[in-house]
Amino acid sequence: MYKNLNNTDFKNGMEADNSILLDVRTPEEFNAGHLVNAINIDIMGGSFPQQINELDKSKNYYVYCRSGGRSASACGAMASWGFGELNNLGNGIMGWDGEITNN
Repeated sequence: MYKNLNNTDFKNGMEADNSILLDVRTPEEFNAGHLVNAINIDIMGGSFPQQINELDKSKNYYVYCRSGGRSASACGAMASWGFGELNNLGNGIMGWDGEITNN
């Protein structure tokens, strides 16, 4: 199971010590602009399940995409693979009002 969060709750959670920020868009979308400290694992890429299952399941994950759909799918998949704390940015990066970088 996962939670859909607004910008404020997402931002507060992603800054916690035990949190991982995950961008599930394509590498091209990621390189055009992403949240600071995000890890990019493309949900549409063939190696998504393998890459995700290499992550620490005890961490809290804050997942986003362009508008919230792909990240919701990613959270659903991750929940079925045994990840516990999953949070989806409900409006995606398109609705984000915080900092965005392309570094």
